[in-house]
Amino acid sequence: MPPIRPRQRTEFASDPSKTARWPRTERRAQRIDEVLLLRQPALTVVLENVHDGHNVAAVLRSCDAVGVLTLHMVYTVETPPASLARTSSGSASKWIEVVSHPSIEACFGQLRAEGKRILTTALDDSSFDLHGVDFAEPVAIVFGNEQRGASEEAVERADGTIFIPMMGMVESLNISVACAVTLYEAMRQRRVAGFYDEPQLEEADRRRLGSEWLER
Repeated sequence: MPPIRPRQRTEFASDPSKTARWPRTERRAQRIDEVLLLRQPALTVVLENVHDGHNVAAVLRSCDAVGVLTLHMVYTVETPPASLARTSSGSASKWIEVVSHPSIEACFGQLRAEGKRILTTALDDSSFDLHGVDFAEPVAIVFGNEQRGASEEAVERADGTIFIPMMGMVESLNISVACAVTLYEAMRQRRVAGFYDEPQLEEADRRRLGSEWLER
């Protein structure tokens, strides 16, 4: 499979008052441009009551690595990590939009308004094998709590459930590992479909985000 190569260049505006603190070098602007050209707004992740900051950090890094634009978080029975900035590995939280929701109902309502299919990770009789799922369509993937997994509400409200096939004695992976495995399958499918060959973000959104990123 050939390497991913951005095909366009976007010019960004920046706040002159912040130039001294965040130098707008050509190299930095070019890197931001390249990354935004690969972002996949139709692919997103939901974390439900994931309490370990290290797991959240690892998920953020995986999201950034495959081009996820937004991470959705729902906390109803757990307390979210004190600071995403402190827990995020490699400062990945700087490059992922994090949206918090008060409930699964509110979160799923927004995702459906965006036209996304919602798939919750769960091991039950009706779950689909990860590798048989179409991740080239607009989709949100839900990962639940480290011990309890996804809530009954998240499973019931989702459009379906998926599982990662395993050949060993243990029946589940750490949530951050499961997220990485799932996202890389999604990236594989989306690369085959050509979604990394052409910008998925509108130019206006790339300009806006590029200007914001230059100041981070």
